[in-house]
Amino acid sequence: MVASVPGLQSSVICSRRIVIHLVVGETPRKGNGLPSAGGNDQVHSWTLVTSQALDTAWRVVKGSVTLAVSLLAAILCYFRRLHLHLGHRLKWWIGYLQRRFKRNLSVEAEVDLLSYCAREWKGETPHAKLMRKAYEELFWRRHIKCVRQVRRDNYDALRSVLFQIFSRGLAFPSWMKEKDIVKLPEKLLFSQGCNWIQQYSFGPEKYTGSNVFGKLRKCVELLKTQWTEFSGIKDYHKRGSMCNILFSDALLECKLYEALKFIMLYQVTEVYEQMKTKKVIPSLFRLLFTRETSSDPLSFMMNHLNSVGDTCGLEQIDMFVLGYSLEVKIKVFRLFKFNSRDFEVCYPEESLREWPEISLLTENDRHYHIPVF
Repeated sequence: MVASVPGLQSSVICSRRIVIHLVVGETPRKGNGLPSAGGNDQVHSWTLVTSQALDTAWRVVKGSVTLAVSLLAAILCYFRRLHLHLGHRLKWWIGYLQRRFKRNLSVEAEVDLLSYCAREWKGETPHAKLMRKAYEELFWRRHIKCVRQVRRDNYDALRSVLFQIFSRGLAFPSWMKEKDIVKLPEKLLFSQGCNWIQQYSFGPEKYTGSNVFGKLRKCVELLKTQWTEFSGIKDYHKRGSMCNILFSDALLECKLYEALKFIMLYQVTEVYEQMKTKKVIPSLFRLLFTRETSSDPLSFMMNHLNSVGDTCGLEQIDMFVLGYSLEVKIKVFRLFKFNSRDFEVCYPEESLREWPEISLLTENDRHYHIPVF
């Protein structure tokens, strides 16, 4: 009976198709009640494409951002390391230049005298009070306004004197103009038979043997060259700049000081020969030769000069010899002798001519500085 009803059969068939399409996931088609397969495929395709495009775009953006962040981090790390390296190198070069031109400068720039005194003598001990009074005396009554600190070593007396000779452009001593001082080492050996000069010591260098003549000649030649150059410069500021260069070269300095030591030895030898022939000699040399440790040029060299620059500096009697040899009057303010007749002394006390005057100050007769008027 059911089969005889056409409408009912069609409805059953249609219901079955709808169930089948629903089972397989299809949407009923429009119009006749059946699923529309073409429209569903288009919607699903566009959704899938859009999703894939967005996913691809996100992966590209995410990769680019990650790469950019990594690259930026690498660049920052590189520049940080470069900054640290450059900072380290810059610090090293600044330190090197300071050591070369400032810390290694054996004669420092001028500083206010009273400020220097206040920095060095802060205590309330009797000695500190005495030193402060001595500095005030120099400032207010002797019109010394500044001081140049000189490196504290066993050459500082020679350094203080030679620096002022060069910075002021003083001329050669008269006796040096008459003789070629470069030939003096050989003169002592061959003309005066002083073969003991082979025991001459160059500061810490104890013994040089037969090489002593060549080394002494080079030292004296350097002294002559530098002295000639400085005395020929008329501009004060240029001489000052050249002094800063010269007195920051420890090797050249030592050669100059050894030349000065030899000049002193030569003068002692010359005067000793005059004394043996009963000639009148300056009183300071008579005092020198009365010492058991310097009764002749050899003992003077062995017991005194050879130690200068090594274990000790110049003694007072040696300062007399230095002033006489260089034809300068060395005035020394001995601050520890304040309020006594020995506060101000001159080496030599009576110069033979109107020699240039050079001033030093000392707090203990061992180390010297340069006062600036």
